[in-house]
Amino acid sequence: MPQNLACIADAMTAFMRILGSAKESMRKVLVRGEFDEHPDELEMHCTARMADMLNDFSEDLHSKSDNWCSKYKFLMEEIRLLEETKVIGLPNFLPRTVFLTLLQRRVKEISETPIDFVRKLWNYIEDVVLKILTIHSESYPQLQNSTRRAAHNLILKMKQSSVDRVREMIGMEKNADYTCNPEYTSTWNALMSQQSNFMKALSDQSNPVKFTLSEYEEVDIGHLRYEEESVVQQAYDMNMRLTSYWKIVLERLVDSLGLHLLFSVQNLVNKEMEGEILNELMGPDSGGIQRLLEESPSVASRREKLKKSIKLLKDSEEIVSKIMDKIASQGNLE
Repeated sequence: MPQNLACIADAMTAFMRILGSAKESMRKVLVRGEFDEHPDELEMHCTARMADMLNDFSEDLHSKSDNWCSKYKFLMEEIRLLEETKVIGLPNFLPRTVFLTLLQRRVKEISETPIDFVRKLWNYIEDVVLKILTIHSESYPQLQNSTRRAAHNLILKMKQSSVDRVREMIGMEKNADYTCNPEYTSTWNALMSQQSNFMKALSDQSNPVKFTLSEYEEVDIGHLRYEEESVVQQAYDMNMRLTSYWKIVLERLVDSLGLHLLFSVQNLVNKEMEGEILNELMGPDSGGIQRLLEESPSVASRREKLKKSIKLLKDSEEIVSKIMDKIASQGNLE
């Protein structure tokens, strides 16, 4: 049975106690990864579940990239674009337009995946936050609608902010090709070291139509024997540049999103949530704190029944006490 609140000061004290305990529970499950309050509820082991979601997202990105590569015959997309970007000029110059076009197509292919991921993760966080707020305010049901509404509105804004951030990241990956990561150069050099053997296998008609590359395993090369050798060499170089850079792009997306979401969740718990709920309950037209003074019919009924039971117990105690006194006095007379 919740404490009967007689004045605004009592209501404010109760409200701040609820808010403080809920905030600490959120810190435990969403930030510190502690689950002593929910040991058997795996969905409330939040840091583990969020890590699982990020790992699934990374696997999904790589899977979609592999599917994109399997759409086309090896090097044919590069050859087609190289043919369409020919200019009157010196030979063996790789046009940057081809690289950016291929890059933009790949980015477009996976562009909805990170957006779906952040929406899914924020939906999960909302479920956890609403559950915690409901648990901590269950003694004051008149507060629950307001606190849940404030949490929902805040998470809706933070979800949209994350979606906007993802769209910005996708836009940057589409419009520019840059990395300071030395892995790009080392991967490209390793792939280009196989070009000589690749071209020999291609030119020797007695060789099989399959060739093994480190990043692709086995690729079909039979269709390339009908293409001009210099164009195939350029296409090979372009493909290996994109393959090397694409690994960086995927890693950058996963790392950036992971850091963004960790920061956003901490910001939600440590800064935003408390202020949003206070604004909802203490706004000029909300009357939220005053509502704490108004007990719900069910609680009022339980409290009235409890009062009657206490009165009955006291009356019974008095009667029993009188009876015992009477018995004692009669015993003394005898």
